[in-house]
Parts: sequence; C-alpha cells; structure tokens
Amino acid sequence: MLKRWLLYVGSVLLGLAAVGALLGAFVLALLYPTLPSLGSLTEYQPKIPLRVVSAEGELLGEFGEERRAVVTIAEVPDVMKQAILAAEDERFYQHGGVDYLSVVRAAYTNVVSGSQQGAGTITMQVARNFFLTREKTITRKLREVLLAWKIEANLSKDDILQLYVNQIFLGQRAYGFAAAAQIYFGKNLNDLTLPEMAMLAGLPKAPSRYSPLTNPESALERRAYVLR
Repeated sequence: MLKRWLLYVGSVLLGLAAVGALLGAFVLALLYPTLPSLGSLTEYQPKIPLRVVSAEGELLGEFGEERRAVVTIAEVPDVMKQAILAAEDERFYQHGGVDYLSVVRAAYTNVVSGSQQGAGTITMQVARNFFLTREKTITRKLREVLLAWKIEANLSKDDILQLYVNQIFLGQRAYGFAAAAQIYFGKNLNDLTLPEMAMLAGLPKAPSRYSPLTNPESALERRAYVLR
C-alpha cells in the first residue's frame, strides 16, 4: 500500500513538473522574440558631459546631468576588477548570465533567515540598466533573465564587464568607475589605493547608503565586506 501511494505521489509530482516545464518553455518562446536589439550595447555611445579646460589642459568644469569618463576594460586595473567581482558577482566568468548557485543560495537564505538576498549577476544588471525598468513583476524578471542569456550569447565577458564599468550609477551624478574615482577621490583609476577601489566597488548596491561623502560609517562597513 505504501509503495503504491509513493508511486502515485511521485507520478503526480513528475506530471506537475512536466507541465510546469512546458508552460515555462511556452512563456519563454513568447517573450524571446520581443527582446530588444543589442545595438545599444555593441555600439555603445554614452552621454559625455561638456568639459571646459584651460589653455594648459587643466579641467575647469563639467556641464551635464551625467558625469562620465569612459575607459576600456584594458585600462581598468586588475585589482579594481577583482574588487568589483568580489562585491557584485564572484562567479561572473563561470556562469552564463544567470548564476544558478547564487539563486539557490539566496532562496535558502531568504527562507531560513527571512532576509531578502538577491542573486542578480553583472550581466543581469547590464540588461536592467540598458533595457528595463525597476518594476517588480514576474514578466520583467523573466525578460531580465532572457536578456542576460542573449547578451552572453553575443558579447564576450570582457565586453560585458566593460559596459558595466562604464554604465553603472555610483552616486553624485557619476556613471562608471572612472568618473566615480575622480568625484570621490580626485584620482584616476590607476592611482587609487586598494581601500579606495574596494569602497568604489561597494557603491553599486546602494550608492547613497554607502557613499563615503554622506555616510562614511556605512561606506567603511561595505568596504570591509568587499575586502573580506
């Protein structure tokens, strides 16, 4: 009797799983053709502020809503890259756009502790920053995942990281780590110390909360997390 009951329950669960998989595949098949073109990524042209310089080449002022200093991934110090990955996406070079291990870990943490832990990757952040809104809906999340897969299929990991490094908002009107280095520390990326790099790497999660200018204590705590 028990064996028969277990077989029945197992069959029901297997059937539900199959139905769920078919529904999921159907939804993905409907959404994938509606995804935007990646032209804005492959032909990246960010807004550059108007810069006024002296005859000697000294920067006198910048005018524009967004403060930027675009760099290639080769110009980003390795230590800065490592700090960014430590803070945002440790398995960036191992996953295909969605880190399933992080998803499982976040789900477990959310259930056990009741806290809200995310599992977004750098690729998913690029998808969100270029193409999506901040609305919290299942459809938007599915589009984010599909876009992450599409981005990974068409761009190299270094290309994706370069987009992230230049596009991410870091507070104080700074978009990208090169601009943030100038705004927060008055330095070029190559001149930053390890603690300064770690502090910048901790900003994407919450630029206002972890700003060294307005919340130095929280910024130090976040820096310690990145340096762990």
